[in-house]
Amino acid sequence: MYLLYNILIFIAGGLLKLVALFNPKIKLFVEGRKQVFDNISTKIKPADSVIWFHCASLGEFEQGLPLIEALKADYPTHKIVVSFFSPSGYEVKKNSKVADVITYLPLDSEKNAKRFLNVVHPDLAVFVKYEFWPNMLKELKKRSIKTISISTIFRKNQAFFKWYGSWMRKSLDTFNHFFVQNDLSKQLLTSIGYDNSTINGDTRFDRVAKILEQDNTLDFVESFKNDLPCIVAGSTWPEDETLLVNYINGIGGEGLKFIIAPHTMKPKNINQLKKSITKKVGLYSEKDQLDLKTLDVLIIDTIGLLTKIYSYANIAYVGGGMRTSGLHNTLEPATFGIPIIIGKNYGKFQEVLDLVKLNGITVISDQSSFNNALNTLTIFDEQYQQKSLITKNYVQKNKGAVIQIADYARTLL
Repeated sequence: MYLLYNILIFIAGGLLKLVALFNPKIKLFVEGRKQVFDNISTKIKPADSVIWFHCASLGEFEQGLPLIEALKADYPTHKIVVSFFSPSGYEVKKNSKVADVITYLPLDSEKNAKRFLNVVHPDLAVFVKYEFWPNMLKELKKRSIKTISISTIFRKNQAFFKWYGSWMRKSLDTFNHFFVQNDLSKQLLTSIGYDNSTINGDTRFDRVAKILEQDNTLDFVESFKNDLPCIVAGSTWPEDETLLVNYINGIGGEGLKFIIAPHTMKPKNINQLKKSITKKVGLYSEKDQLDLKTLDVLIIDTIGLLTKIYSYANIAYVGGGMRTSGLHNTLEPATFGIPIIIGKNYGKFQEVLDLVKLNGITVISDQSSFNNALNTLTIFDEQYQQKSLITKNYVQKNKGAVIQIADYARTLL
């Protein structure tokens, strides 16, 4: 199976180069990997002590960040390397100062795995949540490099737990320990002979809890809100925006302010969204020319502000759940103690499953259920207060995962 896997990796490398000619995101994926080894070599020297974190994308980076910060404080002379698989993670965080090197992870060929570990030579490797690359893990094992997996979730449909997955299961031998998010993940590991796991939860709780300690003031949002109830819709896709626009343009939008922060920042998409709204609407990029308090809707056509904007929300709608590509971060609005509305596709996220069960999150599936959810919550009655308390308490009760992981990591360094 390793031979077949390596053949497929080789073919994938060629196909990606072809697709990159027509797809901007794949082009970033391909072009960004061309200088990986040279870039690392200029910043990591053979004598350096290194801790390496691998994150699939932006969400996994946020999960790893509390541990990165904790280990940086404990081991200030160690260099931190953060690798990404996805352009959506790398492009947003490539200039972050939290690490000494932020890079793409090369495609998982045997040659690339050896070259990568030759230049990074980590004392500790940390894989965040997902991403189990067989050649990289095989090479880590061969070199006896200490390796852990954090905030991990396993599912029954993964190859590890199928009759044909024995070759993939060997990859798990690399890990000294798995810090998993839920009991099912621990049970699945135990079922295939891995008892080196701890139910530890999600390190993002530590990350988002700290948001309350920062200054979240945004003068332009205060001017826009003008002491009226505000609905913040974060990381929205067209499927989400259709629901929002229909509600805003109808009678449901009366007496409310709406802030929409789309996932896609392309001018064409932003302009289409703006034109579809019949109420008074403006863009963040035009805020200095607008009388913000007279607007009904403000569209945020920039990145990096959503977390602070959530602090002004009375209700949050988190995008992505009306499509199958994935729901976005619900913990950021939850930490502010506000009711949250999401679309119907959320099964991959433990925190969302928990909050839906606890009744802190309302799930909608169509325009009618969306309208009903907002109409119910904007009464701001006892039910609203209960949902607010549920989301806030949930975040606070689940803090502390990073402390346990950091304690274990210190035994490996």
